[in-house]
Amino acid sequence: MNVSFFQEMLNTISERGRLLLDRSIGGGAPGATIEDLARSLLSGRGEASGVAIASSILSVYRGLEADEKLSFFQFLANDLGPDQASIAAAARAYLDDPTQTALSSLAGAVESPRQEFFRRLNLAPGATAAIVAMRRDLIRVLASAPELASVDTDSAHLLASWFNRGFLVLKRIDWSTPASILEKIIEYEAVHEISGWDELRRRLDPRDRRCYGFFHPSLVDEPLIFVEVALTREIPGSIQELLSTRPEDGGPAPTTAVFYSISNCQDGLRGISFGNFLIKQVAEELAHEVPSLKTFVTLSPVPRFAAWLVRLASQEAPEFLPEEDRETLKLLEDAGWAAHAMEQERLKAVLLPLAAAYFLLAKTRRGRPVDPVARFHLGNGARLERINWLGDKSEKGLRQSHGLMVNYLYDLKYIEKNHEAYANDGTIAASRSVRSLLKVSEKSRALVPAGE
Repeated sequence: MNVSFFQEMLNTISERGRLLLDRSIGGGAPGATIEDLARSLLSGRGEASGVAIASSILSVYRGLEADEKLSFFQFLANDLGPDQASIAAAARAYLDDPTQTALSSLAGAVESPRQEFFRRLNLAPGATAAIVAMRRDLIRVLASAPELASVDTDSAHLLASWFNRGFLVLKRIDWSTPASILEKIIEYEAVHEISGWDELRRRLDPRDRRCYGFFHPSLVDEPLIFVEVALTREIPGSIQELLSTRPEDGGPAPTTAVFYSISNCQDGLRGISFGNFLIKQVAEELAHEVPSLKTFVTLSPVPRFAAWLVRLASQEAPEFLPEEDRETLKLLEDAGWAAHAMEQERLKAVLLPLAAAYFLLAKTRRGRPVDPVARFHLGNGARLERINWLGDKSEKGLRQSHGLMVNYLYDLKYIEKNHEAYANDGTIAASRSVRSLLKVSEKSRALVPAGE
C-alpha cells in the first residue's frame, strides 16, 4: 500500500470530521479539555468524527506540560477503568450459568475502557507513533506514581499486539540507507557510542561489518531496534580491539559473526521484546550470505556487576568474601587502576571468581540471573561462553562492570535445549571455562546477594 496516499486519506477524513462535530458537546467545543475529548471519543460516534476527535486529543496532548500529562494519566487510571459492579455481576452470572455467552459478557466487563480508548485514538493520522511517545511519558512517571500501573498495562498490551513480529520488517542498514535513518542510528546507539559519521561509516563497512534493524509500517523512518555485527576469524574478548580492527583486503574468509551491540530505539516500547527475533533472523541472513560463518557469538556488556559488587561488599559474609579480598577490592577506588599491571593482576584474581558467582548464583526474586543482558541471551538459548577480563576499558565499561565483558554463544545444535532448560528450570547454560572460575563453596552459596 502507498503509505503517503493512505496518510493523506486519513488527514482528509480527519479534516472533514472536524466539520461534522457537534459543537454543542465536548468533542469539538473550543476550550474542551483533553478529558472531555477522551469521553467524546468513547461515546460511539461515526468514523469520521472519531478520527477528528482522536486527532484533537493528540494535538492537545502535545501541548501539555508535565504536570498536565500526569493529570491526564490519572484520569485514564481513575475514570476509564473497568466497572467493578459490572464485573461482579458478570462473574456471578457466569458461575450460575457457565455458558459461552456468559463468558463473553464477563470478558467484556473485565476489559478496561482504556483499551478501547487507545484503539480509537489510533484512528488518527500518525497516532501509533504518538501513542508510543505517550507511553514513554507514562513510563517516566511510573516510579513516583505507581497507581498508574494499570494504564501502562493496558497500553503495553495493545502495543504488543500492534508491534507483533508479523508486522515487523527486517532491513539491512548500510551507507545507502537514507540519512534520516543513519542519524537515528548514531543517536540511538546505547551500548558503544558512535562519535560521528566517520565512525558510523566504519561500522557499516561491507567488508567485515553488518547492521540490521526492525521497522514497523507505522514508523517508516524510525528503527525499533538494531544490531551491529562484526565478521571475524575468532571470538573477540575486547570491544576496543574489535572496533579498531581494520579489514584486510583479500584476507581469509570470516568464520565468526559477533553481535556486539543491540540497541532498543523506542522507550515507549519498553518491555516488548524484539531482540530475540532480530538475532535469530539476522543469523539466518548472515549464514545464507556468508557461508563460511560457523560461529555466532556476542560480545556483551555486564551493566550491573559493579552495583552488585557494592551490595556484596556491604554484607558481613567472611565465608564468601574474605578480608583479604575486601582489601583487594579497595584498589577499585583508584580511578586509574586499569593502567597499572600489578593492580590489574590482583583484582583479576578476585573479580573473575566473583563474576562467575554473579552469573551463575545471583538471582532475582523470580529466580532468574540478576544481569538483564544474561537474562535476554540465556532466555534465547545461548550459552555463557567466556568472561573477558578488561574487555571494555571505556569510562562507561569500567564504571558499570570494572571492564568485564562476556561472550554468549549461539550454538544452533543446542539453542532449543538450552532455552527449554532455562525456561522450565532456570538452568544456566555455561561453558566449562566459566564454571571453573567459580570458587564458592556449597555452604557459602546462600550468601550471594540477590538482585533488586
